[in-house]
Amino acid sequence: MNAPLIIIGSGFAAYQLVKTLRRKGSDMPIQLFTADNGDEYNKPDLSHVFTKQQGADDLVSMTGKMFAARHQIELYANTRVDEINAQARCIKVNGTSYPYARLVIATGAKTFVPKLSGNAVSEVLTLNSLQEYRSAQQRIADSQHILIMGGGLIGTELAMDLAASGKKIRILDPGAHLMTALMPDFVATALEKQLRSDGVQIECLDYVTAIDRNENNLVVTSHKGMRCEADCVISAAGLVPNTGLAKQAGIEVNRGIVVDQQLKTSIEDIYAIGDCAEIEGKVMSFLQPILLSANTLASTLLSDNAALNIPAMMVKVKTPSYPIQLGGHYDPESSWQVDISEHGVIAKAYDHRQRMTGFVVTQNNLNQAFPLFRELQTVSG
Repeated sequence: MNAPLIIIGSGFAAYQLVKTLRRKGSDMPIQLFTADNGDEYNKPDLSHVFTKQQGADDLVSMTGKMFAARHQIELYANTRVDEINAQARCIKVNGTSYPYARLVIATGAKTFVPKLSGNAVSEVLTLNSLQEYRSAQQRIADSQHILIMGGGLIGTELAMDLAASGKKIRILDPGAHLMTALMPDFVATALEKQLRSDGVQIECLDYVTAIDRNENNLVVTSHKGMRCEADCVISAAGLVPNTGLAKQAGIEVNRGIVVDQQLKTSIEDIYAIGDCAEIEGKVMSFLQPILLSANTLASTLLSDNAALNIPAMMVKVKTPSYPIQLGGHYDPESSWQVDISEHGVIAKAYDHRQRMTGFVVTQNNLNQAFPLFRELQTVSG
């Protein structure tokens, strides 16, 4: 038997690659190794499980065994890969070697937990996977006061969902406003106003430095000296690509595993995809680039003539009481054309040549998102 394609990881990127290969008619042998049970689920759903009162099992669309049977792969569930031996063209698991013809690293990313002091640091929760939610769901259900470290996309979505489910929420974020990486201050200000009206406490330009446990709950101390109590603390302070296996194998790693436009790493016949991969200097943890990457990598594995092209993207922020959609990009040098009315915001970002590079729409103006996106594609094309 010829050596198979081996995939390490069972997240969205890995499973999209499997689906795309099979959809393209490939019957190549595939072995997939994953540290969890390999169940398929929609990761963005983790941002609104609390208002829907969903447990981890409710999110599973297909068990790992069912996925493996449907797509004719050999699944090694609850199996952690110890080493990649690129010279011998194999991976090692519990002392056993598994040879590969080609290898795809799809190990995803883990939630960044800042360096903290205190006797309860180990109690910080993360919600970046179904497995993590399964472990944390009862603790969160039993908590009334919850502190979230980080006011980026995930932290903000979680805060609104938890607040809507009846929890008392406080966000601490070191930035000047929420979601600094995604939206300008004039949109974030309106979002923060809505969150505060929903009962969420927001502390910007501050961050957690210590977590201690007293007799009843957690005592959180911030950089500015604020002290508050919470039943649980959730870190949503960003993602760190899982690059350990790649580094150990001698693969080039920067912020993520460096890949080219064919998703090739610096070592022949080894590829990376998803949240662990760095493409053109960026790690893009959104569904659209992962879908495009899966299609490109499938073509690369089958014919070696594909090249990844990531066009302007559109992101829908899951904050139901203040809905937001944005597209393209902006930077501190961008100029803005802004229309603010009782219907919400329509804002267009322009570069120094007065070309539109991005937009943000909110509330009742969401119907303008697709026309603006088409305009953006025309300009960028």
